[in-house]
Amino acid sequence: MSDLYLQNSSTLDRLDTQIIRALQVSPRAPFSVIADVLAVSEQTVARRYRRLGRDGVLRIIGVVDPNALGQSSWIVRIQSRPSGTESLAAALAQRDDVGWVTLSAGGSEVVCAVRSRTREARDDLLVQRLPRTTPVLGVAAAVVLHRFVGGGGDDWAALAPVLTDEQTRRLCAPTPGRPAAPATVTLEPSDEPMLALLAADGRATYGALAAAAGISEGRAMRRLTTLLELGVAYLDIDLSAAALGFHALANLWLTVTPAELANAGEALSREQEVAFAAAISGPHNLTAAVTCRDLDGLYRFITTKVGAIAGVQTMEVSPVLRHVKQAGALVSGDRLGATVAAKPRPQRAGRGHSEMLSP
Repeated sequence: MSDLYLQNSSTLDRLDTQIIRALQVSPRAPFSVIADVLAVSEQTVARRYRRLGRDGVLRIIGVVDPNALGQSSWIVRIQSRPSGTESLAAALAQRDDVGWVTLSAGGSEVVCAVRSRTREARDDLLVQRLPRTTPVLGVAAAVVLHRFVGGGGDDWAALAPVLTDEQTRRLCAPTPGRPAAPATVTLEPSDEPMLALLAADGRATYGALAAAAGISEGRAMRRLTTLLELGVAYLDIDLSAAALGFHALANLWLTVTPAELANAGEALSREQEVAFAAAISGPHNLTAAVTCRDLDGLYRFITTKVGAIAGVQTMEVSPVLRHVKQAGALVSGDRLGATVAAKPRPQRAGRGHSEMLSP
């Protein structure tokens, strides 16, 4: 097994990386199962997991998919005055209905994912609040038409080689017959407190979930299983790419011949550098979030892999200068923050933006 995945990492060793990959494959796997697969003690796995979380390397969260609730997901590109970009991004990151937030285009563009649970909340943000926020020069919002990859802990597969096929197989629980998901799902009153707890800790125990929802532990276990199987929620993993030695991140905006769009999206989803790929509305009909080890790796990915995909007519590569928020955590430097609810650093221009964009 190659040491490639341990280069440029001063804090992680092979076992750390194996534990991370095991959790990507099975986010709620008991530590005892992971320990058995990796041939180490359960205490070692638990201790390492706690350290990875404490050091801002890894965080497991539960995410509600608005599509399953009859709503939609949007990707928004916001052109901003450079002097206000930082505070704008920080204000957006405080919103529960805004997922990852990145700075790109030399610090003059904020890109974020909007996953509002109601149409009113979405329209309030995209139509009313953002256009009126002082530093905003323009807003381009694209609805996600189809997601090819993104919506699970193991979407980013660059760490896959650290486990053998047999180890991966042992971590993957047998998949029972998945019930057919209805067009939309109605949440039960007890679901909301469980989902709120999972948003903070995707490995929250069934006992803790039951206590939060005021139901029995068995009921909590069955209900969480149902919500995951129906796609109402999924378990995601925030990782510090830099801690793992990956320093070149970019958003790709592609224009693909309509007849080749599905094939192009599927081709991207098979590449280990791609953590998210989706067909979207607008002048660019395919987007992807890419994580590479360095700029040479990004160049090779663009020229040899994206360049070989049939139907690609145009491509815009937008390097990510900095993550402000990932799926469930604010980012401080190159490490994950302790909680999404943490306040951004006060900035003179930020208070007005925070008030304007607060839900």
